[in-house]
Amino acid sequence: MRLFRSLLANAGFGRRVVACIGAGIGIALTMVVCAQVPWIEGDLPIIVAPLGASAVLVFAVPASPLAQPWPVVGGNILSTLVGVAVFQAIPNVTIAAGVAVGLAILLMSLCRCLHPPGGAAALTAVIGSAGIHDAGYAFAFAPVGINSIALVSIGIFYHRMTALSYPHQPATPAAIQAAVEPGGVRLEDIDAALAETPDAFDIAREDLTLLLERAEHFATVRRKK
Repeated sequence: MRLFRSLLANAGFGRRVVACIGAGIGIALTMVVCAQVPWIEGDLPIIVAPLGASAVLVFAVPASPLAQPWPVVGGNILSTLVGVAVFQAIPNVTIAAGVAVGLAILLMSLCRCLHPPGGAAALTAVIGSAGIHDAGYAFAFAPVGINSIALVSIGIFYHRMTALSYPHQPATPAAIQAAVEPGGVRLEDIDAALAETPDAFDIAREDLTLLLERAEHFATVRRKK
């Protein structure tokens, strides 16, 4: 049964069910909303495939920095624009596909809106249908931009209805200071530890600081029993 244990911390079965229902509602309502937009017509899809991946992030890991509104909207739109530009500049589709995804990651990183489905959005702009290619840069806004905004809006409403925080607000310096005990973990300690590892972690450094501090607190309480 170890194969079926949750990969995410603090993600029990109940929360997974809530995420599944939310993602289903989010995608369905996004399609309903976008179907009313008159300029999404012809060969253009009502909803683009990368939105499925965006829904996983928004509803299953709403605290992730990659799932916040700006990464979802900005990441998808900017990546699509990159994909369109690369497709028009590079005639070889194989090379264009690789360049588009690589440049999309770079641009999202520079604009602080890294969003994994953005890579799929850039790729879609390169290998998509003739209708997508004919739409050009407009494809980044309709349907991609409208899809993204609709999904984020639904996500905000749904998470409030289910008592979850979205957009996620990382722990504030005041909250960290209040939780830190004398000699406890501080934000500068987290920065020093992160500087020693080549890996990137899908959690805000402020949240990581607060989490480790509380873990240290409970460890101290346990040792005193």
